Amino acid sequence: MSDWITITVDGVRVPAKPGQTILEAADNAGIYIPRLCHRPGLEPYGGCRVCTVTVSGRPCSACTQPVAPDMVVENDTEELREQRRMLIEMLFVEGNHFCMFCEKSGNCELQALGYRFGVTAPRFDFFFPKREVDASHPDIIVDHNRCILCAGCVRASRDVDGKNVFQFVERGPDRRVAVNAEARLADTDADVTDKALDVCPVGALMRKREGFRTPIGERLYDHAPIGSTPSSEDA
Repeated sequence: MSDWITITVDGVRVPAKPGQTILEAADNAGIYIPRLCHRPGLEPYGGCRVCTVTVSGRPCSACTQPVAPDMVVENDTEELREQRRMLIEMLFVEGNHFCMFCEKSGNCELQALGYRFGVTAPRFDFFFPKREVDASHPDIIVDHNRCILCAGCVRASRDVDGKNVFQFVERGPDRRVAVNAEARLADTDADVTDKALDVCPVGALMRKREGFRTPIGERLYDHAPIGSTPSSEDA
């Protein structure tokens, strides 16, 4: 292990390889850093900021920040927990998330993080935006009400599927995910086997006729809290 270095995360000495990110090193050591936009195998994005940690007193996203020898990382402090709680609350109010009706309930990472951070009711006013649902594709549905702009589908479609079906358009509060067609997903080459469908952390991009195949009570986060298995893609 001569090419390994050591960093410290919340007082724990963690081995890391040069080129790894803080999040990757922490995962390998069994230390959970909350995240929403990170997906193993996809280019780090750093968009959700839920994985923000402090290094030498400065905030940075753990999914994009490379490790360095003797780096000291703070991940589980009250200040960071409050910041993450606020980010999660803002994601809930900026979209239309009705967990009790959502097919993704129990498998949704946003919902699971809400439980982990004790979010019972957001402190902010709900936006209740008017967003579209595209059910034109025979096997796939896109519900923009649930999208949190994590760019998972954008990166997976571009880098894994090689299709560029999804991309961001507009800016600021009008930013949204669009498809590479005049209007409808049905007019693209999106396929039910695409990796892009597997990386959405919420219920914005789903396969049809599969929403309730796994019963409520038997889903990923129904019994094991998010972060129980930090080295897996679902953590």
